[in-house]
Amino acid sequence: MTRQLFSCLLLISLSLGGLYASADDAQDLIRRIDQTGDRFDNLAMEIWDLAELGYLETESSSRLQAVLEDEGFEIETGVAGIPTAFVASYGEGKPVIGILAEFDALPGISQAATPVRQLLEDKHAGHACGHHLFGAGSTAAAVALRHWMEINRIPGTLRLYGTPAEEGGSGKVYMVRAGLFDDVDTVIHWHPSDRNSANAESSLANKSARFKFTGTSAHAAAAPERGRSALDGVEAMNYMVNLMREHVPEQTRIHYVITQGGEAPNVVPDFAEVYYYVRHPDAGYLAGIWERVTNAAKAGALGTGTEVDIEVMHGNHSVLPNEVLSRRMHANLQKVGGVRYNEDERAFAEKISETLGVANYIGMETQIMPFEMREGRGSTDVGDVSWTVPTVGLRTSTWVPGTAAHSWQAIAAGGTTIGTKGMRVAAKAMALTGRDLFLEPDLLAAGWQEFHQRRGEDFQYEALLGDRKPPLDYRR
Repeated sequence: MTRQLFSCLLLISLSLGGLYASADDAQDLIRRIDQTGDRFDNLAMEIWDLAELGYLETESSSRLQAVLEDEGFEIETGVAGIPTAFVASYGEGKPVIGILAEFDALPGISQAATPVRQLLEDKHAGHACGHHLFGAGSTAAAVALRHWMEINRIPGTLRLYGTPAEEGGSGKVYMVRAGLFDDVDTVIHWHPSDRNSANAESSLANKSARFKFTGTSAHAAAAPERGRSALDGVEAMNYMVNLMREHVPEQTRIHYVITQGGEAPNVVPDFAEVYYYVRHPDAGYLAGIWERVTNAAKAGALGTGTEVDIEVMHGNHSVLPNEVLSRRMHANLQKVGGVRYNEDERAFAEKISETLGVANYIGMETQIMPFEMREGRGSTDVGDVSWTVPTVGLRTSTWVPGTAAHSWQAIAAGGTTIGTKGMRVAAKAMALTGRDLFLEPDLLAAGWQEFHQRRGEDFQYEALLGDRKPPLDYRR
């Protein structure tokens, strides 16, 4: 069916049902999210407390699925070869509107829900990027839309995609590769932040790998000539890559950690590993930079008499922005408004602000940032979705203004009502935008027109991580 024919049929369907966009049913959506808000606040806090890592989010995924199944969604779990990935569907036919939900935590950082640094001794992970709010907020929006569709006899299909392992695991890439978005008309997403915005924003394409060097062990003093140090291979590679930094496009980002480097100074290490991320706004440029990095690894091995094995871990395309859809999301975010702290929340925020090392931006949480086209500096597997189907997102103030992502301050605020208030703002804006997409065929068509213009007619999607299977144990 052509999109033009689909638009005509949808208009006829809406007319026969007496349905037109109105302020009343939009307010009903907002009221439903407020009325059911405690349920989803509690769900977010349960996932915050679980703090499960990528591809290991068994309980977090199950709790989201349980809520959706209870609300009448049909659940398909274990999709794309990933046990914690799922698709929850309601309705049938066109249009198909998707909402993304993440739920993985970050390793190596934990924090109590307090405004001072307080590690949790029994935890070695935390929701420093707010994905507990992401998953619960998207679910709240989907449930509200599902009831609106039933009450108003809205034709079409609503899907919530449970997407694991965004943090370095590229869960959505495997879901895109499996064709799970091929029949979707538009995808909605959001992300926690320290401010409220719905910009048409791009990101950096990103590729990562573990470079595993193997050498020969020997006594470092008694028989050093017999050894071939795997750590020397890592250090030789790192040195050459660091020399590259002067000779790559300025938008490039390269960062690494040495994950293994030996156990004792008097033993020549026979194994060492370094884990690299390489980023650039353009996937084509990224491919060339990536080749130079891998050549440095091979040269490091050759020069130190070692061997190197390269395991690509993940790869994400940049986000393809969609201005027409983003402007509608921005308008809906303005209707919803920002976050209002009560007295206790403001006191908490003031204490957090003192630890940030930046100016006090408290008050920004009440504002909606002016709309702009901008280039982000992060990376996300939402990018691969956005090159497959028109995609629109927003950010809301779930953290104290001035807070950086991946920080203990983000975990702390995300574990309080500061986080859940921002989550409710996101749920309302997403629900209103989903409503518009179901009711307005012209909006869908305009989103697709811009999508084709930006992507180009000759674009052929290829996953940057190749044909590898999901690295289900990458966080073990």
